[in-house]
Amino acid sequence: MSIVINLDVVLAKRGMKSNELAQQIGITTANLSILKTGKAKAIRFSTLEAICDVLDCQPGDILEYLKAE
Repeated sequence: MSIVINLDVVLAKRGMKSNELAQQIGITTANLSILKTGKAKAIRFSTLEAICDVLDCQPGDILEYLKAE
């Protein structure tokens, strides 16, 4: 996959656990896990906005594009 999810990195920098983030943004821990592992096919802008709000970060801190070689 060319899009890499760096949510674990941002969570670690903030000292926050996944279940705490899931609760604060209003999604299940299972859905957050799907997003973190890169298995999600899409993400709603409202979810991305909520994540960025809670983690005080930018979307580019979470999502990274790696060009396929």
